[in-house]
Amino acid sequence: MTAVVAEPASAGTLLASYAANGGFTDGYRIDVEGEVDLARFVTAFYTTPLFRLERFVLTLIGKPSTDARVFALARGETDAFAAWTVEGRRADELLMCDFQSRTRSWFQVQPAPGGGTRLRFGSAIVPIRDADGRNRMGALFRALLGFHRLYSIALLDAAARRLR
Repeated sequence: MTAVVAEPASAGTLLASYAANGGFTDGYRIDVEGEVDLARFVTAFYTTPLFRLERFVLTLIGKPSTDARVFALARGETDAFAAWTVEGRRADELLMCDFQSRTRSWFQVQPAPGGGTRLRFGSAIVPIRDADGRNRMGALFRALLGFHRLYSIALLDAAARRLR
């Protein structure tokens, strides 16, 4: 088992276009033993105890979810889950867009070097265009960036542990 490592999304992935268009993107990976398909990864991610806390908070703002919706999303039977809708889906990737169209969540599975599966998770944050026509991220983004990075790592690690 390996630790979570920062690794930007590769060119050609569903997330990569956001970095090319001036948005913030990040990416993380962890290798796990065995073969894990995208549906199993997405299910594990959204049903970890850590993410269940986020699901609870989303319920408070009117964006509830259930495990049944997670399973349907993972199997490609629905394009909506809590505060997100599917923006793009491939056999090995899923890109989700939040209800305000400001953030994206990205999942990918790949064969890991030496065997097993590489799980990849990343985010994109779309900048706001200011009055001068420039893209900017804003003070709240800068204030929360450290927390966002730690939370992303913790979420991916929790999903990998759930898959063991």
